[in-house]
Amino acid sequence: MTDHHAPDRRGFLQLLGLTGAAIALEGMSGGQPLYARLVRGPDEPEAPNEIVAKILKDRFGDRTIQRGHVTLDMAASTEDGRFVPVNLESDLPMTADKYVKGVYFIIDHNPDPLVFAMHLTPQIGPLAVQSRVKMRRTSWIRAIVETSDGELWADYARVETSLNGCG
Repeated sequence: MTDHHAPDRRGFLQLLGLTGAAIALEGMSGGQPLYARLVRGPDEPEAPNEIVAKILKDRFGDRTIQRGHVTLDMAASTEDGRFVPVNLESDLPMTADKYVKGVYFIIDHNPDPLVFAMHLTPQIGPLAVQSRVKMRRTSWIRAIVETSDGELWADYARVETSLNGCG
């Protein structure tokens, strides 16, 4: 006698596939969908929150921010968010015809995410910036450079902090 309600092997595999798809669409760890993490990769920032999206829109309009030509060097974790060292370099030209005219650091989860904006001229020479920033909590850091002809280049780093640096 067979039980017509027991799933066969094919039914079990279909159920398993549907469960996996539901998990991927539903999301895990913080509500971020699994498919987004797989497509984005571990070194790509999550989608900007509402405040960061507004800053990006106000500063850069609908221009595409490309990854490359910028190297953001930061520790992956820091004990004290009150002073987090940041190093940025770029291989973009600094000539009278084409140069980096702006550098911006955006920290997604800070009370005021745009923590650093610098305007440059080609006389500065090769671009290398060393600074310190405050971080409220673990967050993505977005380092964006804008060229004189309107191109936008970026690098990103996720930094974990133990101690709140923004009060």
